[in-house]
Parts: sequence; structure tokens; C-alpha cells
Amino acid sequence: MFRIRKIYDDVSPANKHALAQVADIMHSQFPLASQQEIDKLPGQLRDPMKYLFRSLVLVAEDSRDQVRGFALFLHMTDLNFGYLEFISVAPGTTGGGLGGVLYERVREEALDLGLVGIFFEVLPDEPHLLTHPELLEQNIARLRFYERYGARPILNNEFHKPIAGEDSNLFFLVFDDLGHGVELRRAQIRKIVRAILERKYGDVCSEEYIKAVTDSFKDDPIQLRKPRYVRKASRAVPAHWHTKPPIALFINEGHDIHHVRDRGYVEAPVRIASILEELDKSGLFHRSKTHRVSERLLKSVHDPEYVEYLKRACSLVAAGKSIYPIVFPLRNPHRTPKDWELRAGYYCMDTFTPLNRNAYLAARGAVDCAVSGSDAILNGNHFAYALVRPPGHHAERRAFGGFCYFNSTAVAAQHLYRYGSVAILDVDFHHGNGTQDIFYHRADVLTVSIHGDPHFAYPHFAGFADETGVGEGEGYNLNLPLPEKCSVERYHKTLAKALRRVREFQPQFLVLALGLDTAKADPTGTWSLRAADFRANGALIGALDLPTLIVQEGGYRTRTLGANARAFFEGLWSGWQEARTRRR
Repeated sequence: MFRIRKIYDDVSPANKHALAQVADIMHSQFPLASQQEIDKLPGQLRDPMKYLFRSLVLVAEDSRDQVRGFALFLHMTDLNFGYLEFISVAPGTTGGGLGGVLYERVREEALDLGLVGIFFEVLPDEPHLLTHPELLEQNIARLRFYERYGARPILNNEFHKPIAGEDSNLFFLVFDDLGHGVELRRAQIRKIVRAILERKYGDVCSEEYIKAVTDSFKDDPIQLRKPRYVRKASRAVPAHWHTKPPIALFINEGHDIHHVRDRGYVEAPVRIASILEELDKSGLFHRSKTHRVSERLLKSVHDPEYVEYLKRACSLVAAGKSIYPIVFPLRNPHRTPKDWELRAGYYCMDTFTPLNRNAYLAARGAVDCAVSGSDAILNGNHFAYALVRPPGHHAERRAFGGFCYFNSTAVAAQHLYRYGSVAILDVDFHHGNGTQDIFYHRADVLTVSIHGDPHFAYPHFAGFADETGVGEGEGYNLNLPLPEKCSVERYHKTLAKALRRVREFQPQFLVLALGLDTAKADPTGTWSLRAADFRANGALIGALDLPTLIVQEGGYRTRTLGANARAFFEGLWSGWQEARTRRR
């Protein structure tokens, strides 16, 4: 079982470990690659301006984070094309078609970027051009593989012209048009060839050589060699491209076991059904399978004793019953009650969030959904949505409250952080005090929240504007409290401010705590956002163009909940599409 993820930098331990394994594969599989060429990969990720291209590394990892294959893809942004520099499986990796899976993922990335196509170099399959005849069979197999995707050598040029003083290995320049059927004009291909030679080989190619090779492309438009090995390109476009809805949806299927029927308790199972009914109409979602998350990850966010208490206490509550805290032993935390019911207040921050037989199980399932969504982001989905209840953003490191038991948003962000920097944006009506508590001392995860001023809104004790982080975390927590009566115009100005801070942070991933309780007539809020306003919010967030995990938090007016959710996601998708168009 493999997952394929992008590596954005060499900062996180997981990325450093993966890049070291990529270097080992390059050493063993590409003996002609120089040490300098291998060593510069981290620099390419850190400083794309220096190299005049953006490097994209895709790694195929097994369940032990061992890299079993990789692809290095260069995006030449100014000329809108991609160059596949390396693609390989690790020594000893056989079967399973991993090379094909990697190449298809490269093509999907190129399609997503709106590129004209992919170029790469392949040793020739013509005996008279080979200096090592024993490589002929291997070269034929490689070109046969690429023909399956419609990629073939460009004819009538001298790209294979040897460089004076260098090795005599000759290479075809191969073009994959990604199934578009485009015809490249002479002027365009000459610019592309010059860019490849200058940016890849500028240290060994003279200007005279570059000009001679560039000028050798005389066909207008270019001509590709007729297929030799495959009658029809059966994979001109990845099989699922544009056929599978774009947003991965993870539903906490067992959420409805947690149903508190006490008067005034608004966090009910109907919330999920209301949202799903409208989402199914949008055509934007494909349902994905949730996997179980390790308890170790959960306990890296929440105090282990707190996790164990919730597990045991909930198992002891009689079926159909709930217990609420009646004493709060924080006055003397060193003398906590031994009775498990009395100890509830030691871990709870309010008097209206109960413990019952299923609270732990439902909250645990919500965490599984959120982390599964983050894995979908790592696997290449630009958006994933964890539709869960109970919510989580009020759950602190060692306390539950506000209907929240485990902080699914925080656990997912912690998981993503292993692979790149993370920003959390919370747009629930109520401040995410739990998320703030968990990351308040850290500079590696940015937390931003727009919410009702805690002078009037729950949780009342956190969410003030002067709470900006402590120690290393100073400046990495931004609270944007708004008044009880807030106009839509003011809300959107505040959201724009929040998004500017996210952009300044330059994260690789965004985790969005999506509260829909900012809606008009929500029983827990005082604002008046309507469907059109949620659509505008989504468009602004989508325009960030960040891989984004959305985790459901509040939203309790079921009459409009689904329509507002659908409007938000339609705006999110359209905002991202417009951002991609501008980027091209």
C-alpha cells in the first residue's frame, strides 16, 4: 500500500527523511547523475527564483514512510510547460506498476496546472545512435511505456547533438501533450528548448551550442514520431481525470450514536443529514473511506491522562444516560476526586457538555475523519472535507466543553505539520479556544480566528484580540473578535485581513475550521450571513490556492444549514478555479 505525496520543502523531519531516500535512489538508479546535481535538490525547493523553475517532488511512500519511488518535475512557470527530470522506483521494488502510477500523478499535476504539456529526455531506441548497444532493449521498453500515454519523440531536430567535451550519450526530446491534441508552433518550441538548455545545462552548454540546437527545430508545427510500439494511446488522459468529483468527503458515519435529547441541546444528528442533502446536489464531492488514527497521534495533541479518562468515563455511563459536571476541582488540582463522575469537572470547562456512553466513540470517529481528510490532501486532493460531529475546536489539550471532546481540527493540523507548514483558519461564530490552547506556544502552526467577541459570546474567557501567543508562539495567534451585531461588509473585510495574515505565513497547507453558525437566525449566534455571503466567503478562501482540509465545526439552524454549506463549497471551488486561471 503506497501513498503519493508532494514535498514542498526540506524543513520538516518527514520531508528531510524522504529527500535523503530520494538521493539514495538517484545514486543507485542514475549513475550518470553528478553529486552536484543530486545535492542541489533541497536548494531547488527553497529557492525556485535562482533556478528559474519551480521544483515539484512526488514520493511514493509505504506505511513505514519508506520511499519506494519518486518523480522530480520542474514547472517552468513563465513558459507554461513542465520538464520531467527524474522518475524512478527504488532498487528492489518490483510489480504493482508503481512507475506508471507515479507518471500518471505527474500528468495530473501538469493538467491541474494547466500546462501545455510535459517534456523529458529518453535515450534513443535507434541502434546507430547508441554508444552502448546493450541498452537498446531497455530504451525500447521505456519508449513503449511512454507511448501508452501518447508521448513520443519530436522529429527533425538536433536535440541529441552531443555537447563538446561531454559524454557522448544522446537523448531524444519527448513530448506528452496530456491528451490535449495541441500543435506546438516553431516559435513556441524554440523558446521551450532554449529554456531547458539554459536552465538545466547552462553550466556546460555554450551559447553557440544552444543556438544551434534551438534553430534546428524548423517544423511549424512540430512533428511527433509515429507510434512504433502501441497502436493506440490508451491512457492519453488519466482515467479518472475530470470524471471523479473534485472534493474528497469523509463522513463520520457513526456520529448519530451520540444523540443527546436533553432540552436545549442543539448539537444533533440532523445537522449532518441537512448538510449532506444539499452537498449531494452540488456534484462536487466523492465519498472516501475513513481509516483509524493511532492513539499516539491523538495523545500528541491531548493530554494522555485526559484521553484515558474520557475513554473510561464514557464506558461507565449507563446506556441512554448523560452526566454533567457538578463540581470543578481546579481550585486544588492536586486533590482530584477519585469518583469518576465527580472528576468530570476536572476536565470540563462548562456545565452543558455531557459525558455519555457514545460521546468518546463519536468524537474518536470525528478525529479519524479529519486525519483521513489530511491524508487525502497529502495524496494530492486539493480539497478534502471532514463532515463530522461532535465538533472539536473548543476541546483544549486537557479539557472538553462547548459540545467538543477531541479537537479534530488540531489533530489533523498536527498530522499535516509533519510534511509542511500549516495555517489554521477558524470561521466559527465562537472562538476556537481549544485550538488556541494547543498551539499557543508554537511558531510552526499559525492560528487565526474570526468570532464573536468573548465579552458576549462563548467561551467568554478566550478569543481576545490581545492574545497573540507566548514564547516562540508570540505573533502566531491572531484573534479577530467582532461585535454582537456585525454587518456582512465588516465580516468580509475582517476575513480579507485574516487571509492576508495566512498569505504572509506562506503555509503549505490550510486547515479550515468551518462553522456555519454565523448564519442568520442560528440559535447560537447573532450574525446574519446568508447563502450568498457564504459563497463569497468560500471564493475568498479558495483564491488562496492552498491545499485545504475543511473540518466541520458549528452550525445549528438546520433549515438553512445545508444550503449555506453548499453555497460555501461552490464558492470555494469557483474561487480556486479563478485563481488557477490567473496563475496560468
